[in-house]
Amino acid sequence: MLIFTPGEPAGIGPDLAVMIAQEKTAQDLLVFADPDVLLTRAKILGLTLKISETESTSQDKSLCVYPVKIADEVVAGKLNKDNAAYVLKTLDLATQYCLDKKAQALVTGPLHKGVINQANIYQDKNGKGFSGHTEYLAQRANIDKTVMMLATEGLRVALATTHIPLSQVSKNIQTDSLTQTLHIIHYSLQGYGLQNPKIVVCGLNPHAGEDGYLGREEIEIINPLIKKLNTQGFNLVGSVPADTAFTPDALRGVDCVLAMYHDQGLPVLKTLGFKKSVNVTLGLPFIRTSVDHGTALNLAGTGNISMGSLHTAIAYAKDLINRGK
Repeated sequence: MLIFTPGEPAGIGPDLAVMIAQEKTAQDLLVFADPDVLLTRAKILGLTLKISETESTSQDKSLCVYPVKIADEVVAGKLNKDNAAYVLKTLDLATQYCLDKKAQALVTGPLHKGVINQANIYQDKNGKGFSGHTEYLAQRANIDKTVMMLATEGLRVALATTHIPLSQVSKNIQTDSLTQTLHIIHYSLQGYGLQNPKIVVCGLNPHAGEDGYLGREEIEIINPLIKKLNTQGFNLVGSVPADTAFTPDALRGVDCVLAMYHDQGLPVLKTLGFKKSVNVTLGLPFIRTSVDHGTALNLAGTGNISMGSLHTAIAYAKDLINRGK
């Protein structure tokens, strides 16, 4: 069984749930959401939806739902901070369900970080606000370190840092955290059946620092770590300039590229596979995949959305389940 959390109720998450219910794929899903929100969105979309509060569905256009009560009215396309706690509750319940091994994987829909922080309902262990699914799920699972990886056909991109301001990236590229990141990527890919995964490591600075003239993180942190881990059996290449790391020749035989920050690697991946890519959290004690897009508030309730990324996230989760057997 797979769990699906639709995320922000004013966005296209409920649309995704209603539209997937029209397909046989929905028979494998347990959706954590308010049934009334889904039924209302189905009516707006002009689609048939039957709700079953069990753990399996067999009827056409039926969705198995674990009911979670919404706090306030949901208006498609209009954020409401009073419903932010509802979004986090769906994640809390879904995470615990996976930790209790009642489900094999968690597939998440898009949420809105801004409205959750506006609600002022959450601080992490460092006293910071909500920064994203990846960090939130790690804390709920009591995991110190996870890695965000996006994948599409022919390319996987993992991130050394995730949702932090660009001004803070450099000070977060440290030997200990980068060591943890590379360990998680290496052993996760091995768990996916890649015995000797080849990982390309991008430099932080332009031209990978150009021998220290454009920055010293490569000389002082990144390159020594690559050399050390390769003596321990890793298959790391780098550090390489990010502006040439994603050329076809450079990617030949590569299993994953580690980018130093969010927008160093993800624009390339999304250009290649937007609507057909998946977000995977490495290092959790359960499988978690996600769509690669945001809440698309302007499209909520229109029916004018692509199901491609949700299909990819579900298919990728099932593939990881099968690989782990």
